[in-house]
Formats: sequence, C-alpha cells, structure tokens
Amino acid sequence: MSLAASGRAEKPPADLAAVPPVPHTYVPRRTAWGDPDFSATWTSDNFSYVGVFLERPKEQGDRLWLTDAEYAKRLAEAKKSDADKTDFGAHLMPENSIGLAAWLQSTPFGRRTSLLVSPSNGRLPPLTPQGEALFKAGRTSWNKDQPIDWVSDLDALDRCITRGFPAAMMPTDRDSDNGIRLFQAPGFVVFQIEMLGTRVIPIGKGPPWPGAVRGWLGQSRGHWDGNTLVIETSNIVAGDSASGDAAKRAASPTSAESTIPTGANAHAVERLTMTGRGKLVYEVTYTDPDVFTAPWTAQVEWTRNDRYQMYEFACHEGNRQVRDLIDASRAQRAKDAAKVAAQ
Repeated sequence: MSLAASGRAEKPPADLAAVPPVPHTYVPRRTAWGDPDFSATWTSDNFSYVGVFLERPKEQGDRLWLTDAEYAKRLAEAKKSDADKTDFGAHLMPENSIGLAAWLQSTPFGRRTSLLVSPSNGRLPPLTPQGEALFKAGRTSWNKDQPIDWVSDLDALDRCITRGFPAAMMPTDRDSDNGIRLFQAPGFVVFQIEMLGTRVIPIGKGPPWPGAVRGWLGQSRGHWDGNTLVIETSNIVAGDSASGDAAKRAASPTSAESTIPTGANAHAVERLTMTGRGKLVYEVTYTDPDVFTAPWTAQVEWTRNDRYQMYEFACHEGNRQVRDLIDASRAQRAKDAAKVAAQ
C-alpha cells in the first residue's frame, strides 16, 4: 500500500508555535504474539522534497507551522513538481515526486517548518564550551578549503562508516535513501536502514553493556507503552571529528552539522506511534550534557510504502572515494600554488 490523498488539507493549530500531542486514537493490528504490528517499509523522502529539514530557518522564529499563505505556496510548488518533469530549476525536486501534493494535503506535517519541536525556536541548543571547541575543530570534506591528506581529515559519513545516531533514523538532507524497513519477531524489533545501518532491538529488560562497550548506533532496549514503541539508547560511540586518533573519533548525532561531537553520556529516547494505517510518527529526544546545553526533540512522520525498493547502499563505488578526495585536494592545492607562483 502507499499513502492516498485524504481529499482535504490538514489544518494547523490556531497557535502556530504550538506542539500538539501525538494522537493515540488509532489502534494498529496485532502480531501473532500480541504486539502492535508496525512491520512495513516506511519512508520520509517527502520532507526533503518540500524543504523541511531538522532545523528551522531563523526568520520563522518559534513558528512550527506555516501560515496559510506559506502553505499555499508550498502546495502550488508541489503540484508543479508532480506535473512537470522537465523543470529542473524548480524549488522542489522534480524527479519521483509523484503524489507530493496529495501527501501535503493528507498530513499536518505538510505544514511543518522544521523537524525539531524543542527547543521552541526549532534550532539545536547551544553547544557547551567543550562541544563548541570540538565542533569548530572538526574535520570533514564539507569544510570549504580544508586540506585532505588522510582519513583523519574526513568525518564518519565521508568514510561511509555511519550517519551517526540518532541521525541514522532521521531523513537525509537529500531526496533519496530515506527508507526504513521494520521487522518484528517475538521479543525483537529490527530496523533495516537504507543508508548505513541495521538495528536489532530486544524488547524487555536486559543487562546494560559495560561502559567501555560502544556501538555506532548504541545499545538499545525497547518496551511497549500501550500502542507506542519506546526505545532507550545509550553506549553510543563517543568522540569527535577533530582528533587524529582513530579510537577517539565518532559521528555527529545530526546531519545538520557533521562535526558535532558525541559525548560519553549521550542518551536517546525514541517513541514510535502509528497514527493511521499508513502513517507512523517517530519522535526522538536526545540528551548529551557533554555537548549540548539542553536536550532536543525532533518529530518525523513516516509514510508506509510497501512498493518502495531498497537496494544495496554501496556508498563508495569501488571503495575509491577516500583516495579520490585526498588526490583531488592535493591536486587543487598544487594548482593554487602554481597560480600564485606565476603571479
């Protein structure tokens, strides 16, 4: 199945800064062993298509919701994108945006200005002094004019190790690779993440890992709170993108900035709630007192699409990207030096 249009536009709350509670009126079907059945292929591509990213544009302040005029403009662009496959200069990505306007009209998330719902300004909280220093010193291929001579000049995503956590569960800032296939078995929930990662999550209590044992996606334990799946995650690989010591490097928790470090005490609480036959709200609250001055919370609506095809995410074709980045950086610096010498 895939999402069908509701035939009406979902209205935002009267207060455009309000964060309504996630509705819990929908009752999902049950598995053979009695758990709510979330098994399906879920996607969140539409957020990137319409330009809703983790952080909110500063000019929109505390408004989580678009005004009617702003929404009308977004909807008009979506209709244009659905109809015109040749206008590659359109704001919305033209390829594969079939049904985008229908999605905008079927969900209140079509009116969102950001995925972040807390802090109220839709921006990541300020970093601690230590977090800020490591963030600014972080090395990545996205740093303009940064020399690249070794793997320590690249972040974890550059090297196709991981997108980080909880970044791996959030939409990418592009129009692809946002599929998550969810499997269930007695005592387990499994997330097959299209881009770099699989999570096998036990349901119920169990012993925590020793503090020194870490995983790129952490250690997770789940439990059911009514029809909501609650997952708590700790023991995420801690480190930064600044250190030259591979054992001290780690991924960013967010795709908004790839050099934000991850602290040893980072912790996440995820809540997954089906709000309709083809809709699931994913909410995560992330706390890292070593890096952020306050917790932050993001919400995403996943859309069920059992026709969505997930292929191998090879990341580096022929595993050459690291070598190519180093060669390209050195070649550019040699070219720049020769130009200066000739002046």
